[in-house]
Amino acid sequence: MDYKKAGVDIEAGYKSVELMKEFVKKTMRPEVLGGLGGFSGAFSLAKIKEMEEPVLLSGTDGCGTKVKLAFIMDKHDTIGIDAVAMCVNDVACAGGEPLFFLDYIACGKNYPEKIASIVSGVAKGCELAGAALIGGETAEHPGLMPEDEYDLAGFAVGVADKKEIITGQTIKEGDVLIGIASSGVHSNGFSLVRKVFTMSEQNLSRYCDELGKTLGEALIEPTIIYVKAMKSVKDAGVVVKGCSHITGGGFYENIPRMLPNDITAKVNKNSYEVPALFNMLAKNGNIEEHMMYNTFNMGIGMVLAVDKADVDKTMEAIKKAGEVPYVLGETVKGSEGVILC
Repeated sequence: MDYKKAGVDIEAGYKSVELMKEFVKKTMRPEVLGGLGGFSGAFSLAKIKEMEEPVLLSGTDGCGTKVKLAFIMDKHDTIGIDAVAMCVNDVACAGGEPLFFLDYIACGKNYPEKIASIVSGVAKGCELAGAALIGGETAEHPGLMPEDEYDLAGFAVGVADKKEIITGQTIKEGDVLIGIASSGVHSNGFSLVRKVFTMSEQNLSRYCDELGKTLGEALIEPTIIYVKAMKSVKDAGVVVKGCSHITGGGFYENIPRMLPNDITAKVNKNSYEVPALFNMLAKNGNIEEHMMYNTFNMGIGMVLAVDKADVDKTMEAIKKAGEVPYVLGETVKGSEGVILC
């Protein structure tokens, strides 16, 4: 008896590392010390000394049951973008610059090419975020997970000058809410999605006229990384008063997280066109409107609160970063959290 016969292939692990090195290399920043394969990732904090009062920000998350979609479609090169996005968007939401990222892949069996494909997506996400992929772990769990399945999670660390951290404390009545478009469902609500749509290869490969692509392509579309958009707004001289990353819990749970207790977000549902995918979900699943806005991002991945005088600059800065902004509404007095009208 040996470790391989017990279900853990050490040689496959070595091969995975070799295959992923080319992707990881593209994410390197000058602050990264050492190479891939050490027991820990080292990152110089020399540049942080330039800040008045540097604060480290961190975020950890996974892709939820969206990985099931990747299994069925046998497409593993974008799910890593989702893992990165879920972490770095939270860091950006607080006004931080993501510095580095680590991933964790648990699998039933290590298929080196599949693992390398997953990590290629993680590396792409890190590139989009400007973060270095400085380490990770691939753990084989024979007997605990089916051989052809895996789970993916990650951890991001960023930094911000304390005076520039976005807290929401200065939001007042009359501030304007600006939403940045999502690319689809992102990485939240897939437990409900999988109940609404039949998760079969045949159904996922079905072309949908209203989507302009197959159902599977629409659902697996990776989460947008908003780091560049947030930086563009900052570089435009706009002070973002509050920011919400619209993840699990949709509008109703996430938008109030940036608001003072005596302020309510008033969102005009007609301020943008809800993407067809969400209308399909509501219709096919017979899901009432409140539940839709309490589960999904409904086409908005990030919501910013800015001063009325900064609206035009904010909109232009977001467009400059390649994203699509909408004026969603305004803040009003009250403690209702969110009002959709």
